[in-house]
Amino acid sequence: MSDLIARLRDPEEVRAAFTQVIALYTEPLYWQIRRMVQNHDDANDLLQNVFMKAWASIDNFRGDARLSTWLYKIAINESLTFLEHERKRGGVSLDDETTMLIHSIEADEWVDGDELRLELRKAIVALPEKQRLVFNMKYFDDMKYEQMSEILGTSVGALKASYHHAVKKIEQYFSGRS
Repeated sequence: MSDLIARLRDPEEVRAAFTQVIALYTEPLYWQIRRMVQNHDDANDLLQNVFMKAWASIDNFRGDARLSTWLYKIAINESLTFLEHERKRGGVSLDDETTMLIHSIEADEWVDGDELRLELRKAIVALPEKQRLVFNMKYFDDMKYEQMSEILGTSVGALKASYHHAVKKIEQYFSGRS
């Protein structure tokens, strides 16, 4: 990875290196974004924005954090900004956001027919935003709490508590459906 970062700093190599960054991170970033915004087309648009912002500020990447951490931070900020814009545009309160996201899941033509996965997605979007984010990063990306802490600027202890509360709420969601 240090070779890739060195190539990103080399003006003659930066384009080829950034192409490699795109190849490496397209899928994990897409799924991080998709789990937040729920809609395939919105996730693709936001992913493009993430790579455009990363490209535009590649000279500012100092390497203090890992490349993946930097990219995830951009992706999460883009997703949160998008969700906030959608809430304002639709006049949706934070409480109504869950309903909006559930409708988005149900209307999504890219969702497979697995009923259990659909219900899990609904349970996850019912979580408060921070818990949803932490749950997705830990459960789906198997991200370490230390990396989440770097990305989100939150202590490891608080992240562990958020994940624990998220798991309990998801368990309650499923126990209430039986």
